[in-house]
Amino acid sequence: MYLHVGEDILIKTDDIIAILDKQLFDQSPITEDFLKQREEISINLAKRSIKSVVITDKHIYYTPLSSGTLKKRSQRQSILFDE
Repeated sequence: MYLHVGEDILIKTDDIIAILDKQLFDQSPITEDFLKQREEISINLAKRSIKSVVITDKHIYYTPLSSGTLKKRSQRQSILFDE
């Protein structure tokens, strides 16, 4: 299954390690250091404000969608029909 995280980007849900709320990474110096050390693999999808961070094994995505919205999307079952 895939998760839409913004700007037409789909991520395979099996590749997601964590989805962090912006408030969490703003308040934690450890998380802030972790994200700074991985700036070269970071992709900013938020044109305005960042609401959450999606961490995968290959990239870190800064997304304009809240962690709650991403959680709801990840729990939906998508059914595709062949016509």
